[in-house]
Amino acid sequence: MAYIEPAPLKDKENPFEAMMSRFKVASEILGLEEEIYNVLKNPARQVIVSLPVTMDDGSIKVFEGYRVIHSTILGPSKGGIRFDPHVNLDEVKALAAWMTWKCAVVDIPYGGAKGGVTCNPREMSAGEIERLMRAYTQAMADVFGPDQDIPAPDMGTGPREMAWLMDQYSRNKGMTTHAVVTGKPLVMGGSLGRTEATGRGVMVSAMAAMEKLKINPYKATCAVQGFGNVGSWAARLLHERGLLVQAVSDLSGAYYNEKGMDIEKAVKYRDANKGSLDGFEGAQKISNEELLTLPVDLLVPAATEDVITSSNASNIKAKLIVEGANGPTSSRADNIINDKGIMVVPDILANAGGVTVSYFEWVQNRLGYKWTADRVNRRSDRIMKDAFNNVYKTSQEYKVPMRIAAYMVAIDKVSKTYKFRGGY
Repeated sequence: MAYIEPAPLKDKENPFEAMMSRFKVASEILGLEEEIYNVLKNPARQVIVSLPVTMDDGSIKVFEGYRVIHSTILGPSKGGIRFDPHVNLDEVKALAAWMTWKCAVVDIPYGGAKGGVTCNPREMSAGEIERLMRAYTQAMADVFGPDQDIPAPDMGTGPREMAWLMDQYSRNKGMTTHAVVTGKPLVMGGSLGRTEATGRGVMVSAMAAMEKLKINPYKATCAVQGFGNVGSWAARLLHERGLLVQAVSDLSGAYYNEKGMDIEKAVKYRDANKGSLDGFEGAQKISNEELLTLPVDLLVPAATEDVITSSNASNIKAKLIVEGANGPTSSRADNIINDKGIMVVPDILANAGGVTVSYFEWVQNRLGYKWTADRVNRRSDRIMKDAFNNVYKTSQEYKVPMRIAAYMVAIDKVSKTYKFRGGY
């Protein structure tokens, strides 16, 4: 399956406001100066474009596209492009800011960006999607660049679309430019380890957290909500490390087996069934809501945003939540989860394995040299472990939840860099 950066669907809460509420709390604890707070809360650049595209029937349809550069303080901006009917400016702004904090948490020299086009790729032919992606790339000709802004796949896009983007950008420049985009096919400069990168990062974060909580992985149970790229890889890798994965889910519902799911069987079934678990045998069907409240040691929400809310947070029985998706816990649910004593490894830390290996792809493209999968995984695991330990140390030192600690680590790094670089 193609790697897709995890990202929330259209938010029930305003996504930008939800992100800002946590940013504000972390900034206050750090004692961030008001002027730096104002610099960091506002996107550096917002681009909105109209994209006329010739459809297969000969008609011309105009799509709206976005690219938000939240920050370039740490380096060139980085973030996915999503093709989805619910794309809107507030959502893209929130995702761009999340990328800034995510890169800072794992100490990668990137700022945050995000892009999107309001469209429904499921209702479009491959030719229409290609023309749309090329039109979007053309419109962003002065935005994209290997030293400026480096896009990647997101919801509704994958290696195929990134190949078109790289080709269109290269045509504009009159030379092949691999490093302008990550998430490309392997033959075009994509990186080994990219497909499983986010799920692997979730696994590394979960193992590090279980060590702190003294949970034995060989005696631990787990439920994974979402069985796309991130969820299925997380489930597979956690199972390999001894956890009993009792439940998984997708849009068709949730599937529960007290004795443990056969994850490989579930992956094969999904891949042969048009990407759906619908009709999967070997497990009892339950609702997605029931999955969230199972009495497991580890819960991995790896589907969409706002699945853990103020209305169901009090019913969650897991000892540990590791967020594979962006924004799976609403800001209103944070206090309830914290009061229950549940450790949450937040999205900007737990799912940063994807952007880490994106960075590796960019580095390899700049070097013109390919790393082995073992080297990619080894270096990615080390970065994720170091980031977890740093956030955990901050959490203990300031006596704050891991989510606020992650924002504090990120904001501290970006604000200090801003001071050294000097504002004007």
